[in-house]
Amino acid sequence: MSSHGNWRKSSYSGEGDGNECVEVANSTTHVAVRDSKAPARAALTFPRAAFARFLTVMTGPEGNPPPR
Repeated sequence: MSSHGNWRKSSYSGEGDGNECVEVANSTTHVAVRDSKAPARAALTFPRAAFARFLTVMTGPEGNPPPR
């Protein structure tokens, strides 16, 4: 992903200015993830299919996070 644009805060980041601030940016082929408190630092970039699988595993088949 040569250019990251349209960053948005992840819905899983928590409320307000919580400590779990993650932003995501989408392209047609990749998803980029970065720390919203340090946007100038590197972002992790994943193929869309791999990121979708990661979210499925993390949220479970019903879309709810597994119990802690």
